[in-house]
Amino acid sequence: MLIGELSRRTGVPQRLLRYYEEQGLLDVRRGPNGYRHYGEDSVVSVRQVRALLRAGLSTEVIRSVLPCARGERPEFEWCADLWDILNGELAAMDERIDDLQRSRGALAGYLTTS
Repeated sequence: MLIGELSRRTGVPQRLLRYYEEQGLLDVRRGPNGYRHYGEDSVVSVRQVRALLRAGLSTEVIRSVLPCARGERPEFEWCADLWDILNGELAAMDERIDDLQRSRGALAGYLTTS
């Protein structure tokens, strides 16, 4: 299928599909005319990428875990290092949440003293 069809089927703009391709998240073949051609599995791949982005993962991390993803949700086949990667991301996210809570407390303190 061409990029327009993939965009219609996934609801993802063509510009974003090209970005996913640049990031190594989406496989594409080029026809003799230079047009991008996507396989049926690209629909599932795009939905996996979107779900993983919603979970807060970066495209770099997604690129490393995508080979272990199965289904649109996705679920994972526990490939080598996957547990460590996701655990590391969760710990980093917890740290960012703690930092934001400290910042929020400081800002709220300014509001109560004025």
